[in-house]
Amino acid sequence: MNNALELELQGVSLHLKKNINKEIVARPFVKWAGGKSQLLKDLVLSMPQKFNDYIEPFVGGGALFFHLFSTGRLAGKKAILIDSNNDLINVYKVIKSSKKLKELVLELESDKYENDEDNYYKIRASKPSDSVEAAARILFLNRTCFNGLYRVNSKGQFNTPFGRYKNPRICDKENLEAVNIALKNATLVSGDFEETIEYAESGDFVYFDPPYQPISKTASFTAYTKDAFTSGDQARLSRLFFRLKEKGCHVLLSNSYSEKISVLYGSIDKNIVSVSAKRMINCNAEKRGLVKELLISSYSKG
Repeated sequence: MNNALELELQGVSLHLKKNINKEIVARPFVKWAGGKSQLLKDLVLSMPQKFNDYIEPFVGGGALFFHLFSTGRLAGKKAILIDSNNDLINVYKVIKSSKKLKELVLELESDKYENDEDNYYKIRASKPSDSVEAAARILFLNRTCFNGLYRVNSKGQFNTPFGRYKNPRICDKENLEAVNIALKNATLVSGDFEETIEYAESGDFVYFDPPYQPISKTASFTAYTKDAFTSGDQARLSRLFFRLKEKGCHVLLSNSYSEKISVLYGSIDKNIVSVSAKRMINCNAEKRGLVKELLISSYSKG
């Protein structure tokens, strides 16, 4: 073998090795009210050091899931991601399928998804039956609606107004491809949070991030689906929390800094801590900023 060819082959080998070892960093592909990007540091500090599989019953934007994947904490583990929002889970399923992901990227890059007010309301009113078009619709609306807020009315109809952004990134192909890889070992479930009990085993880590208990009449957003998350649902969730604790699961829950939540989990008050998070969904910019939240765990970190 001559020297030139040998050097060329060495270069190819190094290039391949670099690409194989390259870290895959996946980020949330949707903006989501109450998303946990601002709280990741506190969540990671509050996690159990060791756990088996990972379960997230209110996955939403999946900030913690994607962080754990991108930092190698889910290597060799399975993940079960659950949400009652059928439209959202459909997007996850489309991205997980390599074939459908290619179709999704082509769809989003077409002229159909122009960032125009009339076009926005046309797509918002549409009801695509194809799973790829349905996923593209959600991603387009999420990127171009006001404040990136997913909100539906009592009939389940998306009703957030146009956002008037100059140049939103409607198709982030690189991140969608990273998400596709992150979801390879994930089971995606469209359903109620109580389905967690069917999947959870002793040693698993379950993270609950439900719609928060309202702390005032003006801070009561729970419109992720047509059925609002009620105080009764909060009580139902607390009962599931303790059932999973008895089952031997490591359970972590985030919620609003409220007396009602403190009472529901009062029997483990030593495992309740308050943290500060930045919230940006209030339509009044002056009311956005740091707010107190609660992190409640079924285990002690000490």
